[in-house]
Amino acid sequence: MRKPVRKAVFPVGGLGTRFLPATKAMPKEMLPVVDKPLIQYAVEEAQAAGIEQIIFVTGRGKTSIEDHFDFSYELQDTLRKRGKMEAYGVVTDMMTQPGSVAYVRQQEPAGLGHAVWAARHLVGDEPFAILLADDLVMSKQPCIGQLIDVYNQTGGNALAVMDVPREHTERYGVLDVGSDDGRLAEIKGLVEKPKPADAPSTLSVIGRYVLLPEVFDILENQGKGAGGEIQLTDAMAQMLGKAPFHGLRFEGRRFDCGDKVGFLEATLAFALERSDLGRDVQRLIDDYASIGAARKVV
Repeated sequence: MRKPVRKAVFPVGGLGTRFLPATKAMPKEMLPVVDKPLIQYAVEEAQAAGIEQIIFVTGRGKTSIEDHFDFSYELQDTLRKRGKMEAYGVVTDMMTQPGSVAYVRQQEPAGLGHAVWAARHLVGDEPFAILLADDLVMSKQPCIGQLIDVYNQTGGNALAVMDVPREHTERYGVLDVGSDDGRLAEIKGLVEKPKPADAPSTLSVIGRYVLLPEVFDILENQGKGAGGEIQLTDAMAQMLGKAPFHGLRFEGRRFDCGDKVGFLEATLAFALERSDLGRDVQRLIDDYASIGAARKVV
């Protein structure tokens, strides 16, 4: 009988150097898009897809993530006494069930593959999801839920993929594609951060995965790859041919929040979708567009 996907791993041990100085004392995963941290968007996506256990792979300086998903008795009591029940609901509704969240230390920033491997004892012998908070996806159906559907259909590994400009392939794991129906692509090869001239395609992996637990056996002895780090892509490449392996062109819009421009774009896009903010934010955009147009004329 096929095991369900019940657990999700969130690698949150990175240093976030591209957002210094903001991330000197604050985890990059706690940077807010409008008024919600990136990591909360990712956790809510997983929970909406039916994930039952959240596993954070952390590092030094990440305790604010633990605090964020824990009870804050002083804050909750103050909000309740002051009658600020809407704010009280915002704080309490995000709380997780006791025992549904676990934390493990990566100890050293040795790459995504190493971070995933650090969660092996908590995941066990079950298929599991991986979500990278840097990749924020706006979609009607949770992106990770779409991948879980692929796993349920095929019984194999599934990755969220999208086409990128060829000059950007050095930023991603890139697919060598077999059969392809325009939505689901069979993966026959994976290359980590290839140069544009060497990339087998422009179909690239983003930060959503559903993997079989056999990946841990490979990561156990995985050597360093691109960037001198233990790459998850290299381990996945060794799983090809042993179980179904597909890339899904997911439905939704992905924002690269590991990039400053992508982060700003996400903030605007999510603000525009808000009933309490959308109209005012659109007015601001229009005003700044007018100012920019006037400057060009001058």
